[in-house]
Amino acid sequence: MFQRTAAAALLALLASAAALAGCGEVDGAPGEGGGRTLTVFAAASLTEAFTELGEEFEESHPGTEVRFGFAGSSTLAQQITQGAPADVFASASPATMRTVTDAGDAAGDPRVFTTNRLVIAVPEDGPRRVRTVGDLARDGLRVVLCAEQVPCGAASRTALDAAGVAVAPVSLEKDVKAVLTKVRLGEADAGLVYRTDARAAGGDVAAIEFAAAAEAVNDYPIVRVAHAPQPGLAREFIDLVTGPRGGAVLGRAGFQAP
Repeated sequence: MFQRTAAAALLALLASAAALAGCGEVDGAPGEGGGRTLTVFAAASLTEAFTELGEEFEESHPGTEVRFGFAGSSTLAQQITQGAPADVFASASPATMRTVTDAGDAAGDPRVFTTNRLVIAVPEDGPRRVRTVGDLARDGLRVVLCAEQVPCGAASRTALDAAGVAVAPVSLEKDVKAVLTKVRLGEADAGLVYRTDARAAGGDVAAIEFAAAAEAVNDYPIVRVAHAPQPGLAREFIDLVTGPRGGAVLGRAGFQAP
């Protein structure tokens, strides 16, 4: 299995999926071979948990490959409404999911399967210049945030407003992984990321909890995409994500039950 997070890689994934759809691929019975491909578009913050679940899905479905497009939810929603032949869409917020449902590109009602909340990420081995959310407003502090059109950016704005803290970010990033990368590389003194992303970074960053994050908890919905090339596999993958096994994997990654 492979992951694709960069824009060019995502476009390549879409082209590959389109080629499969053009060949008239037929959804077979669970567990049968035939070289089937399940295409899952998922919020960047789900990268680690969904990668693990995708590997388990492949093991239980011989001959099936799970291909992921991980990116900002708003980018993925736009791709789906523009005709990208994805099978499953998992968003980091109901707002971005509505882009897909309002366009008639969802098969059925989305299901909220987990939640996530923000923390302040700071470099573990750098000078600890941030200890509270109020410190983010200090002059000279390099703070990075997600752009507001993606769920982590909208949540950041809500949380900062709730805390009464005005932040002038040095950059607005396309997704939460991009924020985390800048903090890990020392290109930023602090950034707002999801708790799960800070945990996935291991010892590279330290996570600082703050009370106002409770005002911006993100619900994560998942849905089968209308006209999915692999509708049967899509339903099974959603069942895995929303079932006990999915809950266990998500919980280990730091997500919480809805």
